[in-house]
Amino acid sequence: MANPKIFAEQAFLPEGWAESVLFELDETGSLLNVTPGQAAPAGADIAKGPVLPGMPNLHSHAFQRAMAGLAEHVRPGGGKEDSFWTWREVMYRFVAALTPEQVEAIAAQLYVEMLKAGYTAVGEFHYLHHGPDGRPYDDIAEMSRRTLAAAETAGIGVTQLPVLYGYGSFGAQKAGEGQRRFLNDPDSLLRIVEALKAASEQNPQLRVGVAPHSLRAVTPGTLGEVLRGLDALDPTAPIHIHIAEQMKEVEDCEAWCGQRPVEHLMETAPPDQRWCLVHATHMNAVETAAVAASGAVVGLCPTTEANLGDGLFPAENYLAHGGRWGIGSDSHISVSPLEELRWFEYGQRLAWRRRNVLAGEGAKASVGARLYGEALAGGAQALGRSIGALAAGKRADLLVLDPEHPEVGSMPRERLLDAVVFAGNRNPVRDVMVGGRWVVQDGRHRDEERVQAVYAETVKALLA
Repeated sequence: MANPKIFAEQAFLPEGWAESVLFELDETGSLLNVTPGQAAPAGADIAKGPVLPGMPNLHSHAFQRAMAGLAEHVRPGGGKEDSFWTWREVMYRFVAALTPEQVEAIAAQLYVEMLKAGYTAVGEFHYLHHGPDGRPYDDIAEMSRRTLAAAETAGIGVTQLPVLYGYGSFGAQKAGEGQRRFLNDPDSLLRIVEALKAASEQNPQLRVGVAPHSLRAVTPGTLGEVLRGLDALDPTAPIHIHIAEQMKEVEDCEAWCGQRPVEHLMETAPPDQRWCLVHATHMNAVETAAVAASGAVVGLCPTTEANLGDGLFPAENYLAHGGRWGIGSDSHISVSPLEELRWFEYGQRLAWRRRNVLAGEGAKASVGARLYGEALAGGAQALGRSIGALAAGKRADLLVLDPEHPEVGSMPRERLLDAVVFAGNRNPVRDVMVGGRWVVQDGRHRDEERVQAVYAETVKALLA
């Protein structure tokens, strides 16, 4: 554990920026007291810059970090035919022979990068379950345990979301060869969940939920079965699902059942505050209002959604209805919370051809502060952990910004989040604490050289 007392000249608290803040930690790594207007006590750690809450990353496929950049060549026949669906075939080929050791090495590298960028918790939407031939490992949770080992190595908090993937498309169509490593029925998926839940009982850095992959990959029956099984294990556990990411998905769903994906989900398995609807890119006005009213979180991944050509989320309408949202790095073609927030707003500016679309109420509303604050709250809710704010009872997950960064050192506090979100590309994060432990100091992770060396050898072997 770090020093149980930390002092910051400025800190971003739930009510906004505060001066001379004393943080007192308990022995479990949570915040016991957060008190502004204090003098620095003798022996306290002194934060060397402004302090922010660490950002939750609510959507990750860790193994995809090693294929970032591998799908950017034009396919034979021309780029006009490239799409999410052709990208998916590249992913299937890449994942075909990954070993458990390689998955752990890739995830460790990714999680170190996340921490250095300012993510302090991750939702691992994990669907790579079995061996290359599709048969389970002796330990059916082997691959999930590998990502958890990587999270422990890096020091990041994690919500593990084993994925139910049973079919190739709507209407229980048979899965393809490229999907054979992903497949489970509800019983085998719940065995993984139960094994991981046992591992989480004494670990405040680990939460376990479940992720029906998509309406394409489950049926109403298997979805209901896994949700009932999850409720028996933990009735508060998070539930994540991909939905309405691509127009083809919407059209295929309509052809199957006469309803759009979000419309169908709202009728057959109505989401509530436990749910995270990942992407939800293509919603009509009725669906948008319904999701906002449900209390669920929408998981937005703007850099991946742009990379895959998904489309733009109806953000202005959703936020006008009070919708909750958070951010994820998904395929990890970028690992930066600031870039996700920036492109969330920039996508709306390009769509509507005006500025400060998501500023909120009031002439002095800060776009950066609103985006950062709402992403904290939505991410914490989606991950089902007591994180996302610098307040008593929350985990001690915090970032110290670098006062020598041009935007950090020059801007008044009320403009700081606007500056770091929208100005420049240099990472402003200096130090990172997760669960009361410093994992990044002076911009360096405690184990980054070893982790990166193992990762480099892993990628060389995969691409040989």
